[in-house]
Parts: sequence; C-alpha cells; structure tokens
Amino acid sequence: QVQLVESGGGLVQPGGSLRLSCAASGSIFSINAMGWYRQAPGKQRELVASITSGGSTSYADSVKGRFTISSDNAKNTVYLQMNRMEPEDTAVYYCNANIRPRGTWRSDNYWGQGTQVTVSS
Repeated sequence: QVQLVESGGGLVQPGGSLRLSCAASGSIFSINAMGWYRQAPGKQRELVASITSGGSTSYADSVKGRFTISSDNAKNTVYLQMNRMEPEDTAVYYCNANIRPRGTWRSDNYWGQGTQVTVSS
C-alpha cells in the first residue's frame, strides 16, 4: 500500500517562512506528479502548487513569487517553501500525489493527512 506523510506545519508570524515536506512510501513503481492543496475554514480546497516528474511547476496566483515547490525524486518527496507569508495563507495543507503502484499499469491519486499552517502575530 501507498501512503503520504506530511511534516513542517506550525505557527509563523506574517512575513516569516515555513517549509512543508511530504514523503511517499510503500509499493511504488513511479510518481507522475505531486502537489499541495490547502483549505481554510469555510472555504473550498484549492490547488496551491504542483510539480510533474519532469520538473514542470504550476502555482496559484495568490502564492506566485512567494512559494516554491520542489521535489526529490530519489526520495519520493515533495517540498513547499513558503516565504513572506500572510495571514491569508492560514489553512490546512494537504499533499497530493498521482502514483503508479507496483504490479499495475494504473495510476491513482493519494492524499496526505493534512498539516495546519497558521500565520498570526
């Protein structure tokens, strides 16, 4: 089975930085893409950033220029570096990955457990 484990969330002051990590483990043949979503109270979940296995990245307009997504393919890990953080960044952040398990040709989406990020004075 495949699982994604997130770490790095917490409390940070406006203008500060945090780095989130998400490691995929289990019976993995390949990972096609990984990304980060977030959901604030009373709001819909939104895609923050994504990265393909080839290194192509995409960002939500609200975080462009402040956040950077990267990956270490050898470690099956994706990172989200968050700089110049704002109170509006407060949310639960979820890791997502499109993974092909060993023993199959089919790829499926998997989710991390979520980690709280709070930006406050």
